Amino acid sequence: MVERAGVEALILDPIQFFVELGAMKLRIPYIDVSTALYIDYWGYTPPGIYDWSHETTPEALARNQEGIVRATRLTYNEGIRAYAREAGLKTDLDHPAWVFSKLAYITQIPKAFDLENPLLPPQFHYTGPFHDGNGRPKVDFPWDRLTGEPLIYASMGTIMNGRADVFRTIVAGVAKHKDTQLVPSIGGQLDPKQIGPVPSNAIIVNHAPQLELLKKAAVCNAHAGLNTVLESLAQGVPQVAIPITLEQPGVATRIAEKNTGLTLPFTKLTSDRLATLPREVFNNPVYRDNARKFQHIISKTNGLSLAADIAERSFGVREELPDSNIVGERTAGILRADHKLHSQELDETAGR
Repeated sequence: MVERAGVEALILDPIQFFVELGAMKLRIPYIDVSTALYIDYWGYTPPGIYDWSHETTPEALARNQEGIVRATRLTYNEGIRAYAREAGLKTDLDHPAWVFSKLAYITQIPKAFDLENPLLPPQFHYTGPFHDGNGRPKVDFPWDRLTGEPLIYASMGTIMNGRADVFRTIVAGVAKHKDTQLVPSIGGQLDPKQIGPVPSNAIIVNHAPQLELLKKAAVCNAHAGLNTVLESLAQGVPQVAIPITLEQPGVATRIAEKNTGLTLPFTKLTSDRLATLPREVFNNPVYRDNARKFQHIISKTNGLSLAADIAERSFGVREELPDSNIVGERTAGILRADHKLHSQELDETAGR
C-alpha cells in the first residue's frame, strides 16, 4: 500500500511493535511519535510494563536490561524475525533500540514529568501533550446534578471499562464520604444498572466530557493511562492511579516520583483503600501544588504544534526552525542536522 500510494515519508507509533522494519525495508524516511509512554529500549529507566522504582544502581540497570529482553519477547515472533532477515536488516530483536528513527523520536510527555534518562539519543524530543480538545464528539452530561462538593472523576480507559466489579469497588469506596461527589465514566460495554445501587453522591455515565469535568475535579481516579494523566495535569488535577496493564505501571511510577498523586496496584484494589486515597490526595496540598506546577509547564507549550514542526523539519519539508525559546538550543541544533543522515544509517543497517 505504501509503495502503490507513493508515500515518501512515514510517521510511526512504536506501540505498533517493529513497524519500523517495513519503512527500513522500503528505504523510506520515518520518524517515531509515541502517543503512549515511550519505550525505553536503552535501559536506563524501567520498562513501562513493570512497576519498578527508578534506580540507577548497577543492579537496577541490569534488571532493566533483563526486563527489556523479557518485554520484547512478548512482542515479536518468528514471522517478524524472518521479515527482518529477508529484508537484510539486523535481527537482534532482544535489544531493539536500533529500529527507532535516527531523524526524530517524539514523546508527548513533558520533560519535567519524565524520569532521569541520560541515555536518550540526541534525536529524542519532548514536546508536551498533543491533545487540544478539538475533534471530540459532543457528550451530553447532567451538569445541573453537580453539587459543588469536591468532585472525583473516575475512568478506567478502554481496556477495563468492561469490568463492572472494578467500578463497583470505586463506587463503594467513594460512597463512604457523603461530602464528595463521584462521576465514573464506565464506557459503552456496561449498563449503569450493572454497577448496582447508586449512592446519592454518584452520577454514573457511559461516556463523559472528560476535559470539561477535569476542569471541575478535585481528584482524577484513573488507570494511569498516559493521555488521561496528561489531561489531568493540564488542568492541575492530582491523581489516584490504579495501573493495570501496558505502560500504565510506568506512568504510575512517574506520578509517584513527581508526587502528583498516589498509586494503588490493581491487585490491592479494595473499597476501603478507595475510601481513603482520594480524600488523602485532595486534603494534602502537596499533590495539588505539584499538579499545578505541571499545569503551568504544559500551558507554556503547544505540544501538537511543536511535534508537527519537528516532524516537518526532520523530513526536510521546511527550512525554518521552531522558536528556539520553546524548543531549546539543544533541540534546535539537532533539527539542523542533515536528514540525509537517516538514509546513510539505513544503508549501513541493510549492509549488516
